[in-house]
Amino acid sequence: MKLTVVGVGYVGLVAGTCFADVGNEVVCVDINEEKIAGINKGRLPIYEPGLAEMVKRNAGSGRLSFTTDLAEAVEKSLLIFLAVDTPPAADGSADLTNILAAAKQIAKAMNGYKIIVTKSTVPVGTNKKLCEVIDQNTHEPFDCASNPEFLKEGKAIPDFTTPDRVIIGTDNPAVAEILRELYSPFMRRADRLLIMDPASAELTKYAANTLLATKISFINEIALLCEQCGADVQHVRLGVGSDSRLGDSFLFPGVGYGGSCFPKDVQALAATGRDLNHPMRIALAVHEINQAQRKAFLEKIIRHYDSNVAGKTFALWGLTYKAGTDDVRESPAVTVAQGLLKAGATIQAHDPHGIDKAKKVLGENAKAKYFENDYEAVAGADALIVLTEWPEFRSPDFGRLKELLNTPVIFDGRNLYNPRFLAKQGFTYLGVGRPTIEPAKNS
Repeated sequence: MKLTVVGVGYVGLVAGTCFADVGNEVVCVDINEEKIAGINKGRLPIYEPGLAEMVKRNAGSGRLSFTTDLAEAVEKSLLIFLAVDTPPAADGSADLTNILAAAKQIAKAMNGYKIIVTKSTVPVGTNKKLCEVIDQNTHEPFDCASNPEFLKEGKAIPDFTTPDRVIIGTDNPAVAEILRELYSPFMRRADRLLIMDPASAELTKYAANTLLATKISFINEIALLCEQCGADVQHVRLGVGSDSRLGDSFLFPGVGYGGSCFPKDVQALAATGRDLNHPMRIALAVHEINQAQRKAFLEKIIRHYDSNVAGKTFALWGLTYKAGTDDVRESPAVTVAQGLLKAGATIQAHDPHGIDKAKKVLGENAKAKYFENDYEAVAGADALIVLTEWPEFRSPDFGRLKELLNTPVIFDGRNLYNPRFLAKQGFTYLGVGRPTIEPAKNS
């Protein structure tokens, strides 16, 4: 099939590349000339494992191309996927300005029947709004459909090619069959495609992400309770997660969730409820708990130094909101870094892929130093703070860390390490929802 993907951000680039990889002819369009020029020179705007190689392979074969010319791309395609950003507005609702503008431009470029498919995360009712905008700007026949994405950063390619489910929201059976055929290469093991009405498809994305965020906020709140009563959240997590009705996924306590999806989608669902006079009380609480969690971890660090970290130097391992990505949007690690800098501390930060983007968020600051090597970031620091669960942080050389640190203190924001083992090695260990372990005597 011939496809156009409008918006070459995270979703658009991954979707367009994966569609091309199974034989479709895909044109990816973006208004950012610098971004398109960079991609055509082999510089991708995001880091995602395996994506650069896949883009290079499909671009080389001619199946995948990148342009700023929307009109030409639309004219050549039957299917146009909308993957433009829908950032949060000041009130937490999704800002549809960009996606409605893109729909208007698509309508004006249409030269025959087209199917416009929304992959952007949008609130209930957006499909109807898009149809109205397109209808006002073209006399050509068209259909609109909803096809929300469920990609996890760091695992986006396997998520797209072997999905748990593909949701298609349409009231037209013919459109459903065309999209079923498009996704058939990804359904060889089992048909996991679900057809439903557009409103249900739109709401499903928000509901799924909010439920996952709820599990994270719940276990984080339990972790704080553990700290008050002397329990160990790792034991609680295992006890709860072993229940087959609940499962252990997303039950990892830490510094809170971040990224481009959970924070935005939870707030957007709450905004939808507010607009429909149906308060989404759980969503509101989930967001509140998440914001409090990152502050609680920062306060734990500062409290350990008698509420005065001015003049202290901290090594930060991790700046991205999770491993496997260079995304620092809404990253709890950045929140902690900002808090330490504001309190007068110096940070020595390392992240395998997120340094450049973190620099832009944190801005110019003489007290913020960045290192390409994890151990170099530790040298001369008063403590190590682990904020992202990158695999290379999970089994470090603790003897080397002890030599490099001014004082052997580790704040583990991801509960990667064994507190009792570290105590035997002479470290003071402070995790999330775990008892503070002081170093063993004579260690």
